[in-house]
Amino acid sequence: ALEKSPFQLTAGDVYDISSLVGRDLLQLGAGPRVPAALARLQFRIVRVLEMLEALVSESSLAEEQLRAERDGLRRELEALRAAGGPGGAQQLSLGPDKMVIDLTDPNRPRFTLQELRDVLQERNQLKAQLLVVQEELQCYKSGIISQKRDQTEELEKEASGSSPGTSKDSEEKTIIKRL
Repeated sequence: ALEKSPFQLTAGDVYDISSLVGRDLLQLGAGPRVPAALARLQFRIVRVLEMLEALVSESSLAEEQLRAERDGLRRELEALRAAGGPGGAQQLSLGPDKMVIDLTDPNRPRFTLQELRDVLQERNQLKAQLLVVQEELQCYKSGIISQKRDQTEELEKEASGSSPGTSKDSEEKTIIKRL
């Protein structure tokens, strides 16, 4: 027992060590030495052995509790895997930036945030264009802008040979007129 690692000692090993020390003390006590000092030494050694026994017993108890807890957690994990069905055994490793999505959920996310941002930006641009067209339409309806004047301006631009940028403007105006 004296040659074992301290972390591998059991209560039985402490009793074996106690027995060895006790025999050695009895052999020392048989001689004509100082009996009072020997008695104090014997008392101290017995006290140290009692403390060692308590520590070993406590660590053995804690070890048994940990083993029981580990076994219980294993059983619980196996039960969860079995309840999860065939896909339960294939556990995905998810990081902090990952999300699990139920594909049968009708309210699940279908687009990335960037795609949503792009769609919203395009919607806002189209709304702005719609407002401009509606204002222009109101002006035509109220007679503020006469259609004859716009037609003459268009004819003048075509006759003067407009640049590519202005042809685009005239195309937009004709589209607006059609609306």
